[in-house]
Amino acid sequence: MRVSFIKGDTLKYIMEETTSITGDMTIGEMVQQFPSVADVLQDEGVNCVGCGAAYYETINEGLASHGKTEEEIEMILKKLNDSIPKEEGNDDFIITDLAIAKIKDVCEQKDKKALRVKVLKGGCAGFSYDFSLENESNKDDKVIEISGVKVFIDEETMNMLDGSKLDYVDSLTGAGFKISNPNAAKTCGCGQSFN
Repeated sequence: MRVSFIKGDTLKYIMEETTSITGDMTIGEMVQQFPSVADVLQDEGVNCVGCGAAYYETINEGLASHGKTEEEIEMILKKLNDSIPKEEGNDDFIITDLAIAKIKDVCEQKDKKALRVKVLKGGCAGFSYDFSLENESNKDDKVIEISGVKVFIDEETMNMLDGSKLDYVDSLTGAGFKISNPNAAKTCGCGQSFN
């Protein structure tokens, strides 16, 4: 469900997290909630996933404008939903199975024990996400452990990421960890910066 409102000259969206992708969801909402499924649209010839217009165009509109029939759109929606990674965690912070696998792999390669997620001031929208590998947690860290994988998040960062989801994306446009943050008023097109 999407609720929109006007504040000054800015149109803002409040999104309620959904567990499935529908045709009336905007491409931007889909990428924000399920970043790793963007590859499915790109495989179908919708390469404008990262452009500004995609944030306002629905999936149905985007696929139809690329010549897809109603039947093809339904099949693509099914592929999109089948591609949503499984998630683990709690209401505070969710980690997808793709991110868990990547954290495990990178930690083994670098002989580290955990991924640290931190919010730093800076970036094109005001704050940016920072990821590093570490062995020891700090005393104010929240330690999230899932399937033998640990993630460290300090208290200040956790306040900014409450209810967020960590995913891993490996696509033609780049590879890396992506955070879907319901607390962000605005997210930059790079996906690494927010306000």
